[in-house]
Amino acid sequence: MRTAARVRATDVPAVGAAEMREIDRLAVESFGISLAQMMELAGAGLARLAGEIMGGTTGKRVTVLTGPGNNGGGGLVAARHLVNRGAQLHVVLAQPVGRLHAAAKERLLTLIEMQVLCCVSTWDLADGELEALLDGSDLLIDALLGYSADGPPRGPVREVLEQAVRSARPVLSLDLPSGVNPDTGAVDGAAFTAATTMTVALPKRGLLTDSGRAHAGDLYLADIGLPAALYARAGLRFTDPFVGGSLVRLD
Repeated sequence: MRTAARVRATDVPAVGAAEMREIDRLAVESFGISLAQMMELAGAGLARLAGEIMGGTTGKRVTVLTGPGNNGGGGLVAARHLVNRGAQLHVVLAQPVGRLHAAAKERLLTLIEMQVLCCVSTWDLADGELEALLDGSDLLIDALLGYSADGPPRGPVREVLEQAVRSARPVLSLDLPSGVNPDTGAVDGAAFTAATTMTVALPKRGLLTDSGRAHAGDLYLADIGLPAALYARAGLRFTDPFVGGSLVRLD
């Protein structure tokens, strides 16, 4: 893997779910940065990291697991980039298309136009088919749940997560491993133990706890273009860690 700059986790402010929600609100309402813009940058960084983890993308079998929210949208952006770079890619939606947030739905439509195989787990795939798809993957991208998840995984999201865990394939998680509490790092029920996690904008506080670290694996931080002035308005002291590139490894 190309060496990313290393930054001490203590040099970057960590935030909980409520603080990150306020940062997102400020980005959209005060600084004119749309969720779609942030989603695009997060997904591009995720695809780049996936390629570095696998030692390339051409011919690699990647399955992207997506939930209905903005985290899932980032996974769909990553899927587009990975297809463009020659990956054999499948998208598994944990919930029907109608449940997707608007920006994520737009990115799914792009993939459909590209003729990428996108399946709703509970409708299109029998258990045996999903199991075979997961077991045959070189990498699973976890974009099921983000920092705003309300409680432990449940319903179809939990079912997809549990089956993916049973596959024992390497996992790259977006923002934090699904099932890990963003504030405390605690796990209540099903959760991924990722090989690598790419958190975005700022590290989530739960990732820096003992439990969070155990589930996150190698931890990276990705730049999604939020200015220092935004963080200052949110009351955070922020020194830009991305001077050497848009992706840094947190030690």
